Amino acid sequence: MFVRHMTALAAPLVLGIACMSAAAAAAPEAAGIPGGFYRIKVGNYEVTALGDGVGEIGASLLHGDQNVIVPLLKNDHIDPVTMPGPVNAYLVNTGSKLILVDSGTGGNWGPPSLGRMLANLHAAGYKERQVDLILITHMHPDHVGGLVSAGGKALFPNADVRMTQADNDFWLSQKIADGAPAGAQVYFTLARKAAAPYLKAGHWKPFQPGDQVDAAVTAVALPGHTPGHVGYRFQSAGRQLLVWGDVVHAEAVQMAHPEIAIDFDADAAAAVASRTRLFGELAAGDTLVAGAHLPFPGLGYVGTTGAAYRWVAAPYVTVSTMGAH
Repeated sequence: MFVRHMTALAAPLVLGIACMSAAAAAAPEAAGIPGGFYRIKVGNYEVTALGDGVGEIGASLLHGDQNVIVPLLKNDHIDPVTMPGPVNAYLVNTGSKLILVDSGTGGNWGPPSLGRMLANLHAAGYKERQVDLILITHMHPDHVGGLVSAGGKALFPNADVRMTQADNDFWLSQKIADGAPAGAQVYFTLARKAAAPYLKAGHWKPFQPGDQVDAAVTAVALPGHTPGHVGYRFQSAGRQLLVWGDVVHAEAVQMAHPEIAIDFDADAAAAVASRTRLFGELAAGDTLVAGAHLPFPGLGYVGTTGAAYRWVAAPYVTVSTMGAH
């Protein structure tokens, strides 16, 4: 009797499982690329990481022994040929001012997987007109491209845009552009496109070394990647955040080997010197780092294991718990 009952129950059970499987299989895959914003507190400041997307770069762009580089990438399950190249921007709400650090690509440069910073700004609850100040770490296309629309219109009409005089003078120089290789021309073209509407409106404001950029922030010279590459340090209620721009492009390699540069560095020796010095300073303190090309949200700390530096990703937390760190 028991067997007969079990046999009788099995048929509808099997049929039910088959229907469930069919229903699950019929569900369409979600299309598109996930959005990316992540909000924390640093002291009294609210910091929102904004993902612009992820491109790809090859390990061959890294200047070092590939017999060292490739195993490090593979140890982190990273394909050396299609190494992810994340692009991040950061929005800092000081309570009195909304400050955007870098702007992503804006779809003006790179593959279709990039260009999502503005959509993520909106998803995070902000509008372009609310941004008061934009700080540019350097004028490469993945940092200034998001300042303008495809047609060259300023996307942040109320914001002043600030960058180092050295980067301004280099990337906006027609003379330097004329002497640059053909492959680099797009960098100069996009820099001019990004700057044009802000220059016209009087909102493009380079600064010199030692100048006060804003009451809420201090510029930190990190030369090498570009002539005027800088980071921006924010301090609030005993906590510090350093948005370091392009100090690191390949975290799995360059944290342990800061001596390894990348093709994108204008002056590789200077970039290595800046990175090595900064790692030493940060490893001895408790400054939160935000990196343009670190895995999203790109927030964490420089730590050490023995004599080697390592990246320590900040724990995933809610806004209410971060300020207590």
